[in-house]
Amino acid sequence: MNTLPSYTLASRPQTGGFLHGWSVLFHGTFSAAVFLLDVALIVAISCGTGTAYSQIAYGGPGDISTFIQVGVLAASIFAVSNLFRGEYRLPNFFAVKPHARRTIQLWNVTLIFLLMLGFLTQQQSVQYSRAWIVLFYGAALAALIVERFLIVRITAHARAAGLLSAQRIFLIGTGAQVSAFINFYEPWTLGINIVGCRFLTPVAATASAAERRAALDRDLAEAIASVRGIGPDAIYLSLPWSATETIERCAAAFLALPVEIHLGPEQILHKFEDVELSKLGSLASLRLTRLPLSRFEVMQKRLFDLVFAAAGLIALTPLLVAVAVLIRLDSPGPVFFVQRRYGFNQQPFRIIKFRTMHTLDDGAVVPQAVRDDPRLTRLGRWLRRWNIDEIPQLFNVLAGDMSLVGPRPHALSHDHEYQRRISLYARRHNVKPGITGWAQINGFRGPTDTEDKMRKRVEHDLFYIDNWSLWLDLKIIARTALSPTAYKNAF
Repeated sequence: MNTLPSYTLASRPQTGGFLHGWSVLFHGTFSAAVFLLDVALIVAISCGTGTAYSQIAYGGPGDISTFIQVGVLAASIFAVSNLFRGEYRLPNFFAVKPHARRTIQLWNVTLIFLLMLGFLTQQQSVQYSRAWIVLFYGAALAALIVERFLIVRITAHARAAGLLSAQRIFLIGTGAQVSAFINFYEPWTLGINIVGCRFLTPVAATASAAERRAALDRDLAEAIASVRGIGPDAIYLSLPWSATETIERCAAAFLALPVEIHLGPEQILHKFEDVELSKLGSLASLRLTRLPLSRFEVMQKRLFDLVFAAAGLIALTPLLVAVAVLIRLDSPGPVFFVQRRYGFNQQPFRIIKFRTMHTLDDGAVVPQAVRDDPRLTRLGRWLRRWNIDEIPQLFNVLAGDMSLVGPRPHALSHDHEYQRRISLYARRHNVKPGITGWAQINGFRGPTDTEDKMRKRVEHDLFYIDNWSLWLDLKIIARTALSPTAYKNAF
């Protein structure tokens, strides 16, 4: 057997049996323990913040039963949703960042559900203080993130000490495939312990079929003996998928062992981040990419857009009226500028903006605005400088053509041009376009007079699509309003 001591985190014979038994026990209790810990933490935070707030605001501890009810309801929404999403699986607790992001997202959804339930049960709303709900939200979110951080640290230390393993695996395959698997995936970061490895003996290209079979039989016999002694949880076949005969013979040989058998990933899969085996009845396929946003995420984003766009229009109505009057007084022409743009799935729609130019370009050629553009009106320069010309797009958001946050839509002529020149440009249309976006708050707005500028904008747009969350939308909206970078190149 060819061992890999630098990657074998817990492969010593004297620890193998103990680690295997510990892993089986831990797998059976880990999810339940974290589930109960979440519930207990949320209920405790609810009672603690409620009692503290009541003591400060009213001089008494308040109604403990009310705080318990809210805590149990919030814990039920959060913990049960996590359970169905598979968040309590052990492999999720070997990295903090992705797990923290999902925790923030789901806790925001929990708050929305609590507010909706409070609104629907108005007869009970007098019992709850809005200030306490905000305090409870912030304290519980901070506590959950700290809890996740501590659990990740504990599992990482336990894994490094050889006391914990998400899975103990044995690798078999060609040297190139095994090395590529280890170097690319770094299995130890996923809680995977490589306990052994067998490199298949290289055979000359001129060797006969009988010689190839004999060499493979010898390798498999030695690998089976090693696996029986080590007792891994799974065997990974690190072989090119085109080597179907070798794969079939390896799988047939290892079927006699009480282990999982996995076909290791082909190197082409390294280009895709969300590869997943999909089954629809008896049809099995390898899904290379997923929907940009799940149906649940689409619902969250749409609800967020409707609430904030409607609130924004109501709050900004006096400004809209004032700007409309000033535009009519400043120069002849309509108040609004309407132009065709591509939206979700490259479906055309008409974007609405305050008119800032003397011209209304919407043809095959649309010159981009530049600094000191002679087409700009006197008022238009000021409106564009402070992004006020974008406010009417809130009507596009309510109509469902746009979102508050997303890749900025370009004129059709610009879309056609850059789609020919930049790879993956069309992926920007996999979500609804936005009034503001990740690229804009990072300074990539204004004219794209060079291909490099457009590439940077596209890179930021694709990052937003691949990392979307309600928290990211809120962050972008806040930076759009407050950060000087969001006003860079606004002319």
